[in-house]
Amino acid sequence: MVVRKRDCEGCRMRGRTTAAATICALAAFLVTTGDAQTSKSLPHLERRSHATQLIVDGAPWLILGAELRGTASSTLSNMDPIWPELNSLHLNTVLLALGWDWIEPTEGHFDFTLVDGLIAAAREHHLRIVFLWFGTWKNGISSFAPSWVKSDQHRFPRSRLSSGRSVEIISPFSINARDADTRAYSTLMRHLRDTDVDHTVLMMQMENEVGLNGDTRDRDAAAEAAFTAPVPHELLDSLARHKASLSPALAQRWAERGSKSAGSWSDVFGDDVVGDEIFMAWNYARYLDHVSAAGKAIYPLPVFTNTALDEPWDKRVKRASSGGPQYYLLDVWKAGAPSIDFNGPDIYSANFAEMIAAFDRPDNVVFPPESLGDPHGVANAFYAVGAHRSLGYSPFGIDDTSWLINFRPDKGAPGTDAIDNTALAKGYAVLGNLAPAILTHQADGSIAAAWLNKSLPHQEILLGDYVIDVELRRSTRDQSFLSELGYALVMTDGPNGYLVAGSDVQITFRPRSGEDTAGLADAEVGRFVDDKWVSLRKANGDDVLLNYDLAGQAQTRQSGSGLRFLPGAPVIQRVRLYRYH
Repeated sequence: MVVRKRDCEGCRMRGRTTAAATICALAAFLVTTGDAQTSKSLPHLERRSHATQLIVDGAPWLILGAELRGTASSTLSNMDPIWPELNSLHLNTVLLALGWDWIEPTEGHFDFTLVDGLIAAAREHHLRIVFLWFGTWKNGISSFAPSWVKSDQHRFPRSRLSSGRSVEIISPFSINARDADTRAYSTLMRHLRDTDVDHTVLMMQMENEVGLNGDTRDRDAAAEAAFTAPVPHELLDSLARHKASLSPALAQRWAERGSKSAGSWSDVFGDDVVGDEIFMAWNYARYLDHVSAAGKAIYPLPVFTNTALDEPWDKRVKRASSGGPQYYLLDVWKAGAPSIDFNGPDIYSANFAEMIAAFDRPDNVVFPPESLGDPHGVANAFYAVGAHRSLGYSPFGIDDTSWLINFRPDKGAPGTDAIDNTALAKGYAVLGNLAPAILTHQADGSIAAAWLNKSLPHQEILLGDYVIDVELRRSTRDQSFLSELGYALVMTDGPNGYLVAGSDVQITFRPRSGEDTAGLADAEVGRFVDDKWVSLRKANGDDVLLNYDLAGQAQTRQSGSGLRFLPGAPVIQRVRLYRYH
């Protein structure tokens, strides 16, 4: 039995014996030691040389995740048939929504039956959880707030547009809403602290895709008062300290207005769409920070936000949400929400590489909590963990298997019952097999990746002592033929060696110095079993011959051979190189 500090209150009473006092002192020591050990064993983010990684049970953890649709986790019965499918996809982590109204349907009365059931089922299926706190906002809308919040507009005012009409978005300037959300979230975190002894829950997402829809800024009375007030010195001081590294869009706007160190929001940032969005970003950040900080004071799990991506002001065609943690506003969010560990992008567009790079900053960990689950999504996953040291990957909506076939099931894509035969299942099987190696190489900086299509058919990687040329797969007979989509994850594997996984690409190697040509000393297709490499077959002959024009290849210091990865499921190859004149 663990002795708690409150059990020793009597030790401070007069007349206690020395022995009793000693016992109490020992108990207090054991409590302090136990609390320290518990704190150390909590899931947490830790910088390990070249990468910040999620540490679970004392070891790095690569999130092979997936997010279910918003209400899939609202009942235990709805989840019953979903859990086995998650195992079939080779996930190790599931991102589950947790609506405020699901745990506090009546003000002040909490019911954690759903929470406890989700955690128990995840443990039974050997999965970890990232809870998505749908509190005041989900997709910027206040649809998951309890009815007692929604119906009391006087106590919990809505955001008001320039038209004078209010929308179903609780104002981020509502102190009552912020405090009610904070109480609910804090109560949840206290419950997790006291019941989730196995640390099934790894992280918390704070709200979901916050931002004002329908206008550039809130026109509620409290918002108007805040807009005419001075810009908080915390924001301006932070911008000044980080002036050299600010996002170009934010730096340009601040400079255009004279880089002022004081003034109202319109003075410092302008009374237009740009100034409005900076204003909203600060106030959303402060709201979320208040909720997050209170929860962390109770149970300090890592916390992140997610972003519905929008274009910068000079490129914008339409608005998604004003004030959300866009990549060009991250400096505002970092200043306003220091308790939030990182901001993650929801990337559904074809420019995945560009968008994930925008969130890869020294002060921001990479993790896309929502993305594709189709074959393009598998390419995204390999690229994220290899090129940007991501904590992992998470496609959205996989409880509807049509999302695993082709993004946007509303376009008529059918689902599938063959879950274990989907691209995501096969891709995660390979990433799971490589996870220990990936995490090691992320930390020591000896990992890279390529994401290719017909607009970007080739990528050059400098890793170790070689230049690695990754191309879309070509026909050996017709070099003009190119595949549609290819990807590769590359890690060093000792001197002159590489470990490579990918699909529909071909890879060649060149020494980074000298005039020698690199040849394949040995190549194998295989996998790891109990952290030891097991060769399934040799790769040689037609497996590695990429171009029959050996004379032409010699002119470019190529041997004509390399690693070939066919379409379909990714495979792992291990190669040893040698050099010849």
